[in-house]
Amino acid sequence: MPLPLDNHAEWLEPDGLGGFASGTTSGERTRRYHALLLTATNPPTGRMVLVNGFDGWIETPTGRFPISTQRYPPNVVYPSDASLLSRFQLDPWPRWTFCFPDGTSLTQELFVPNGMSACCLRWTFNGHAHATLTVRPLMSGRDYHATHHENPAFRFNPRSHDKWLVWRPYDGVPETWVLTNGWYTHQPQWYRNFLYLEEQDRGLDDLEDLASPGTLQFDLSQPAVLILAAQGSDSPITGAANGKSASRAWTEMARTEQQRRATFPTPHHRSADAFLVRRGTGRTIIAGYPWFTDWGRDTFISLRGLCLALGRLNVALQILLAWSATVSEGMLPNRFPDSGAAPEFNSVDASLWFIVAVHELLNAAAQQTPSTTAPLITAEQRAQLEQAVLAIVAGYSSGTRYNIHQDTDGLLAAGQPGMQLTWMDAKVGDRVITPRIGKPVEVQALWLNALWIAGRLDRRWTAVFETAQANFERRFWNPAANCLYDVVDVDHAAGSLDASLRPNQIFAVGGLPLSLLHGERARHVVDAVESHLLTPLGLRSLAPNSPGYSPQCIGPPEQRDAAYHQGTVWPWLMGPFVEAWIRVRGGTPESKQQARQQFLPPLVAHLQSYGLNHLSEIADADPPHTPRGCPFQAWSLGEFLRLQYDVLQD
Repeated sequence: MPLPLDNHAEWLEPDGLGGFASGTTSGERTRRYHALLLTATNPPTGRMVLVNGFDGWIETPTGRFPISTQRYPPNVVYPSDASLLSRFQLDPWPRWTFCFPDGTSLTQELFVPNGMSACCLRWTFNGHAHATLTVRPLMSGRDYHATHHENPAFRFNPRSHDKWLVWRPYDGVPETWVLTNGWYTHQPQWYRNFLYLEEQDRGLDDLEDLASPGTLQFDLSQPAVLILAAQGSDSPITGAANGKSASRAWTEMARTEQQRRATFPTPHHRSADAFLVRRGTGRTIIAGYPWFTDWGRDTFISLRGLCLALGRLNVALQILLAWSATVSEGMLPNRFPDSGAAPEFNSVDASLWFIVAVHELLNAAAQQTPSTTAPLITAEQRAQLEQAVLAIVAGYSSGTRYNIHQDTDGLLAAGQPGMQLTWMDAKVGDRVITPRIGKPVEVQALWLNALWIAGRLDRRWTAVFETAQANFERRFWNPAANCLYDVVDVDHAAGSLDASLRPNQIFAVGGLPLSLLHGERARHVVDAVESHLLTPLGLRSLAPNSPGYSPQCIGPPEQRDAAYHQGTVWPWLMGPFVEAWIRVRGGTPESKQQARQQFLPPLVAHLQSYGLNHLSEIADADPPHTPRGCPFQAWSLGEFLRLQYDVLQD
């Protein structure tokens, strides 16, 4: 299937440390996050952009031809001859082919070596004529959320270190190391007013100035090589290239990286690996590229597909052990604390998702480990995870932050004004868009699953589970709509009800180890969700006929945040929906086959249209359901993989 050549299809090359290179298949940078060298100074956080891109052209006896494209205000594309770009390939790494009028062509390829803050580029000329390539690196040295503007402080002059050229544009910014087989000419110049279309559409700062210290020129009788690296002389990339020519270093690192990528059985497995990054001596999961880091809720939801469904139990174990040590008053932080930063305990459901993830890891380990070999999880590790589970349940039961507590009916109440504790957490200024204070339905599904799991470790929780289970269906069933209420005891007012038709009720039937509804009522819930919320890319967050429904998630931040959970489609919810759909049909091989044919094709097609080999964070509620948000989202891909390699397996 040919990949699109446009500004909407994006590629991603992660480094396994939180940094990455990314861009569009057309070559135009449309986001402030598109860059060749974007490094995580405190993996996986502290991200900074060092090399944004380049201006480049090739010269042959028949003329000079551009191989880069930039956009400037008001909407000027220069150079404008996009017809020279004839092909883009993603495997084993991004590769562009440019065809010129004289019949010659140029291949441009790049990869990011795993575990190194670097980007390796190579250009190969195909033709008998003499040709030269000129590349002007475009640099900044800024926070990845910011934009860069012309100023007198930028340091254009490089220093030399062995075969490397080294720039430090500003104090406090990592050095940029450059190894090349071209020759450098110092010609400092500012490129002004790059226009980023995606930022313009998102109502954010969309103009940027970049500094170009000079030109790199290459004789294309041999492949042209440019290796970009961050940090310093002791970084892994400079060590790997120590004493080697640029060409040899490129060849050896490319061979190593290609061998690593070949170990993944499918492109899905390799895409999943993009989100698994280093944090300290352990591992964590990036919630989404290009702008998210690691978050508790996203980590525990994503882990089931990115790790467990793909058999990467050791990675899942590392992640869950690291988080288990952060329990405080029964809660896990929703943001993993950085050095010197206070943990953010602002989620009612992250801790409950942790319990589900631990339960499924322990089950998977028990099934995978033969009795004759050493167990995957030691008794000490199991005890650490189980103690965290029990500490969470006990903390929630007795009461913890934000009025989270077990009520007299056994169900879990949570929330206070000004706080957004569920996954529907958008906030505009001081206004919480979906406060959902009281007893949200998916929180009860998670709480009951947590009690059921805890009851297998300590029988005193079994009685609590039975009380809560008996009250759940009685209190949440909405006979008028033949489905579940979204929240009961709204704002902690006994008996008050929120009947908004939202996808959260699907977790009472699918997406969790234990279903809370069975028979006709379970089928009615699935039917209601399918009739009003299902789209080809996921579930709407609110039914179209509801007050406050937003058909599109567009515009400046305030407008987008207000629409975020008011209709906007979430692909990650396709996992629990399809699982529920299968369960109410008996979980038969026939129902699974029907689900594969009915629900997966649009998601598979989406893998090739926005974030390549990935699924987006969100999409518009109304057709054509244009993808929005992060093009590379962990829980979207994770739930797709959980379906593909677990739920839909016979």
